[in-house]
Amino acid sequence: MKATDFITLKDIASLQIEPGGRFFSATELEIEQGLTSDIYFVRTRDLLESLGLNETVVTAEVFASKEGTLAGMDEALHLLRNRGLDIWALPEGAQMGAREVVMRISGRYGEFGVYETPLLGILASSSGWATAAGQCKQAAGGRKIVCYGARHLHPAVAPVMERAAVVGGADDCSCILGALLLGRAPVGTVPHAAFLIVGDTVELARAYDRFVPEDAPRIILVDTFKDEAEEALRVAEALGSSLNGIRLDTPGERGGVTAGLVRETRARLDLAGYKHVEIIVSGGLHPERIVTLSEAGADAFGVGSFIARAPAIDMTMDLKEVDGKPVAKRGRIPGLTGNDRLVKIS
Repeated sequence: MKATDFITLKDIASLQIEPGGRFFSATELEIEQGLTSDIYFVRTRDLLESLGLNETVVTAEVFASKEGTLAGMDEALHLLRNRGLDIWALPEGAQMGAREVVMRISGRYGEFGVYETPLLGILASSSGWATAAGQCKQAAGGRKIVCYGARHLHPAVAPVMERAAVVGGADDCSCILGALLLGRAPVGTVPHAAFLIVGDTVELARAYDRFVPEDAPRIILVDTFKDEAEEALRVAEALGSSLNGIRLDTPGERGGVTAGLVRETRARLDLAGYKHVEIIVSGGLHPERIVTLSEAGADAFGVGSFIARAPAIDMTMDLKEVDGKPVAKRGRIPGLTGNDRLVKIS
């Protein structure tokens, strides 16, 4: 098969894929050939081909189940490229309303019908992640949000999630590929493992200060060995004005990062003359906790599972015209749905 060929029922019947020796995620070629589609779309395409109807010109509309931040549109357009289609869409990162049409596709059904499954999945997942990131950013006010969610997902989709998080409002992300897809540098320092191997927070902080480039921020974890407020002061005294921030990531076994801990750490740093040192918080954060910790004095937040595990925003595709005639299944209104916000893409 060529890259531009769709999979057929005959291909599927003869296809043999060994489960061992490969990642279980789909390759770009497998997505483009339709192997991630529900089989009934392949069956529909082959059936229409047998009837001579695959060239039927239709117009389809995609709408969202609820309001949120639209993401995944750039990837969706890439999926539909070079198919001779007319496409209208809301732009990447747009706010969308419940049941609002976010995309309209017009062209020969045989050129895109088999893509309904991956198209909806791309938009649904990315929009869910982007919406969750936007909720965190809103909760943080003007404070910084960094997405640390890659560890909560299969690596094949982790970059997609982190990219969507930035589209939705996160300021940065830690996943290397996710950041590079946005033309950005990934953000992050070193984990607890480095501190445990070195054996002392201050010793690691001094080594980190010597190791990283001069323009890199010096942000040091302070919850590995000692009381967080005490450790923050030790690190501040060691690095002085070069220290940009300390990070609190106290595990749940010790009660997690609390508003009281943030207030105490902030107060002790201020009293010792380290008002320039920011407090970055991570670990099980969600919008309600972000609000509370912001009020306590936290300056930035690393958010992982709340974004990564966000539910997808269901997307639906309906045919609304066949050969220029309004159509719809029962319960839906035939014909195109008005939306002046749609922009002609191709």
